Amino acid sequence: MPKINGNEIRPGNVLEHDGGLWSAVKVDHVKPGKGGAFAQVELKNLRDGRKLNERFRSADKVERVRLEQKDQQFLFETDGMLTFMDTETFEQVELSADLLGDRRPFLQDGMTVKIEYHNEEALNVSVPQKVTCQIVETEPVVKGQTAANSFKPAILDNGVKVMVPPFVGQDEMIIVNTETMEYAERA
Repeated sequence: MPKINGNEIRPGNVLEHDGGLWSAVKVDHVKPGKGGAFAQVELKNLRDGRKLNERFRSADKVERVRLEQKDQQFLFETDGMLTFMDTETFEQVELSADLLGDRRPFLQDGMTVKIEYHNEEALNVSVPQKVTCQIVETEPVVKGQTAANSFKPAILDNGVKVMVPPFVGQDEMIIVNTETMEYAERA
């Protein structure tokens, strides 16, 4: 595995540190008036979700881990376990629904997701950035209400609440950005 200097760490990098796999969430490069520069890195453990703040000097060497990404299709959920199928080999894998966190409601039957593996161990599941959902409940459309920054609450078919523009009505299909959990556009 390649070693990188402490000042080369970027958000999203996966590092082997303190005997675990950590993802760099936030990186701040600090140049104090006295002493050498360093990178203040907020790390998140990929196995148990713990957070850690570390300082890395440019002379420090850290192991950068490359995760293998596979496209897999979501099949079904039973007892908090999600079953995915590899679209090439048709092998099935069961993963905890906790891996998805608050993006779990956006997982739909037959959806293709990216699963990141490290030595055959699944560490992360990411749903597509944009998902189409149906609005099941919102306030009625008011004609002539065109205020630029006015949004109204809406409940989607998966139970998630989002803010939508006033011209979007009930039973309409919209596209939701799963990273920001916000309305993107009409479908």
